Amino acid sequence: MSLDDLQTDVELASEDLDDYDFLDRETRQELAMLSAALDADTDELLRRAVHLLFQSTTETGRLDFHLRGAYDVTYDEYLSGMTYDDMAGAGGQAPPEPDQDRRYQF
Repeated sequence: MSLDDLQTDVELASEDLDDYDFLDRETRQELAMLSAALDADTDELLRRAVHLLFQSTTETGRLDFHLRGAYDVTYDEYLSGMTYDDMAGAGGQAPPEPDQDRRYQF
């Protein structure tokens, strides 16, 4: 394989991206290069890219930062279906009625 072969493969891969008109020129070029170099299907590369972005965003704490700002929860809370306050028993409980407060006092 040579530089000319690579150029040809990248150009062919770029032509295959016609269905992806939402991509800008730089992204199309990078995706075409990855497709040629890894000999991978474009859809598979896009799936891998989403997984990598998700993993990176989760590991750096950026996902939790954005979730906390927009929804006031973290990814762990989302997965468990409970907030940290709910897990600690502090959330969602109504205060006891006044009569029940005094029930066990001597």
